[in-house]
Amino acid sequence: MAIRMEGTPNPNAMKFTSDKVIFEGTKSYSLMPGDTSEYDILNDLMTIEGVDNVFGYQNFITVNKHFDVEWEQLSPRVIEMIEKHGY
Repeated sequence: MAIRMEGTPNPNAMKFTSDKVIFEGTKSYSLMPGDTSEYDILNDLMTIEGVDNVFGYQNFITVNKHFDVEWEQLSPRVIEMIEKHGY
């Protein structure tokens, strides 16, 4: 299993794609600070220091970071958390 990371037009957002389906169906899921989700993976990603909000759809999760956090420090923790959940 490998998580592919790719940039988005927003420099504070990064898309993390899995070879496996994370969210079944055609519904997307957004999580803002203070929210909780039925998906533990989204809740756990929100606990990572520097993560501002997350968006998930089918086989990817887009993570938005706080502007003062660097992707070099944040992305390995995000990938580790996604892999911890089996994706």
